[in-house]
Amino acid sequence: MNKLRYEERREKLRALLRQDELGSLLVSLDANRFYLSGFEPIDHQVNESAGYLVVTKDGPDWLCTDSRYHTAACRLWDSERVLIYKANAAEEIGELLKTLPGPVGFETKCLNVHFFQNVSKGLTMQAADGLVERLRVIKEPEEVDALEAACAINHKLMEWLPGVLAPDRTEKELAWDVERFFREQGADALSFPSITAVGKNAALPHAVPGLDRIKENSCVLVDVGCRLNDYCSDQTRTFWAGGKPSAAFLRTLEQVRTAQRKALDVLRPGLAVADAYQAARAYFEEQGVAEHFTHSLGHGIGLQTHEEPSLSPRSKAVLQAGMVVTVEPGLYYPEWGGVRWEYMVLITEDGHRAL
Repeated sequence: MNKLRYEERREKLRALLRQDELGSLLVSLDANRFYLSGFEPIDHQVNESAGYLVVTKDGPDWLCTDSRYHTAACRLWDSERVLIYKANAAEEIGELLKTLPGPVGFETKCLNVHFFQNVSKGLTMQAADGLVERLRVIKEPEEVDALEAACAINHKLMEWLPGVLAPDRTEKELAWDVERFFREQGADALSFPSITAVGKNAALPHAVPGLDRIKENSCVLVDVGCRLNDYCSDQTRTFWAGGKPSAAFLRTLEQVRTAQRKALDVLRPGLAVADAYQAARAYFEEQGVAEHFTHSLGHGIGLQTHEEPSLSPRSKAVLQAGMVVTVEPGLYYPEWGGVRWEYMVLITEDGHRAL
């Protein structure tokens, strides 16, 4: 993506800052920083940041980082607007913010208390969560292309995967098979740690791969994604390893896929997100299995695996053209396992399109 695109995004953000009567915004979420600047898409350590972006209502803007990233920052940004902090990042950024228009917005959900206490000294700061996300939720054509390319690798994986679901292979071995396949197909990384769950472990929506082995005639739930050109894919399929699937598995698979179709049938711009969830939930209720549907219907996806909107019954969001969401109903039974089935879907002007 070229430099102009990042500038255009910051201009849209400035309009939101003026609308909310903010002079500046301290951007600390890695995905937001990258979306607005092109600088460092992921902070790999929870306790360490590659840097912060400061966007002002009228410009110019500042990129703040440490000496490790000086050269990388200057390749993307006017070097005169790069702040290289040293001993105390928060205090040094705070001194910069004092020279800029206020009040200063900040992202409460990803700025720790210690940093905030140091950066805010002598400043008027105001919670401003969701401003950048309001822009990110509608994907630009280049973003849709990137998501579709990542999703295409997932499709290849799911076609290839049944061939390695051999008895006696462990969940960990299967997870490594997945990661190696993604890399060999050109992916940059995993979107998230792979979920490869055998038998009863498939009843855990976020199972961690362990040493449990595939057995003849067992279900295998695979929820995986890759990152390509900074954008994520996310798909779940549930397989049967062995000969004839059990009646419980076949019944559950049919119920899950029917619930997914019910939800897909209503997806369109203007639909309340809660109504999309309810379309799947209502079918499960008809079948008498709703208590086994234990999570939301899906979530937004883009630079992060989980973005807005959440397809939750509690959500107040409304679907808009340009959103990309997952649709992934599931049913879970601790005594034998579970089934989840997931599509990535683009909301279009007149409906939706599976990626």
